[in-house]
Amino acid sequence: MEVDDLRSFVEVVESGGFSRAAARLGISKSMVSRRIARMEADLGTRLLSRTTRGIAPTEAGLDLKARGERILAELEDAREAVARHGGEIVGRLRLSVSLAFGVRHVAPVLAELARQHPRLEMDVSYSDRIVDLIGERFDAAIRIGTLKDSTLVARRIAPARGVVFASPEYLAHHGRPRTPADLAGHECLIYTGSSALDWVFRAGKRSIPIRPQGRLRSDNGDAIRQWAVEGLGVGIAPSFLLSDDIESGQLEPLLHDYALPELGIYVVRPPGPHVPGKVRVLIDALVERLGGEPVWDRCLTHARSPASQP
Repeated sequence: MEVDDLRSFVEVVESGGFSRAAARLGISKSMVSRRIARMEADLGTRLLSRTTRGIAPTEAGLDLKARGERILAELEDAREAVARHGGEIVGRLRLSVSLAFGVRHVAPVLAELARQHPRLEMDVSYSDRIVDLIGERFDAAIRIGTLKDSTLVARRIAPARGVVFASPEYLAHHGRPRTPADLAGHECLIYTGSSALDWVFRAGKRSIPIRPQGRLRSDNGDAIRQWAVEGLGVGIAPSFLLSDDIESGQLEPLLHDYALPELGIYVVRPPGPHVPGKVRVLIDALVERLGGEPVWDRCLTHARSPASQP
């Protein structure tokens, strides 16, 4: 049995189809199909059944998948152990990253890793979906927010600070909100990717919840940002999404005297005392490039105070 055949089989079962498995493996669908057919001929039994919902493993297929995953994991560990003697990082890094933050700030870090470690493969999913690291066989994920209790191991990389913002054009036509209560008279751009309905501000120890009202809603932060640039309303988004627009003057931060909850940017990985080399170099690179006081928060440091605003 060829290792590539076994890897293809496990991927087909995991992804539920030949096309998705081929996309993940970076090969053609016909190649995946040939590999599975070769395994079934070798073993003399059917491993997959076609159903109305797609592909499902037979009883023999389920048994082979469980054993195959252990074999592939052991092989990966062996490759890594041997490579460490030569100071190399090898294997495939499967990473889940939030869309907006990942494209802007993580992709350049991964590019540098690829240059430094030519035998390291990367399979990166850019999505705001919260993946099941263990069930979907991800090596790590970068998550933004407040982490829930879990068995995952987390490393905090940097803070994620929220900003209230609008364009100079919008403010010229509709006025500048001076307090959270003033937002009741403004067109708010509402992010629906979170379960939270209120915008919550703090003034000292006092919490000020505001229920935003507006006709434009989206589950994508970049859409909210673009609507604001076009002068369509007031929004809230993390500073890492807005820094370029604030520095260029297309957007202005508002309500400086009222703090929004500070979240965190984390790398999380499956539990276990052993940290694979590919995950270790990822974490080290992220801490080096993005740790400490975030570069994207410089836009807030240089923002004008509300008193100086017209």
